[in-house]
Amino acid sequence: MDLLQQYMARADEIIGERTSEEIRYDNEVIRYLRKGKGIKKAIAKANDKYPAEALVVTEEALADIQARYEYLLEHEEIMKKLKMMR
Repeated sequence: MDLLQQYMARADEIIGERTSEEIRYDNEVIRYLRKGKGIKKAIAKANDKYPAEALVVTEEALADIQARYEYLLEHEEIMKKLKMMR
């Protein structure tokens, strides 16, 4: 298995299965993070736009949620770069 395949397999494990609605919600959070908003503000905006997917964030879970969205943001950037290389 080459390095790219290993990365993609690991990314699939970390991100997991998501519905199209969950992907749209995640993309909305990422959009606000790119604008420099904090994770709480980004989630609040996504919750307003996609109430069926809304996250209820506790202080205990905040660090894990922030880490997940930072990973998703980084993963998206990596995927863009890989597409440009093709």
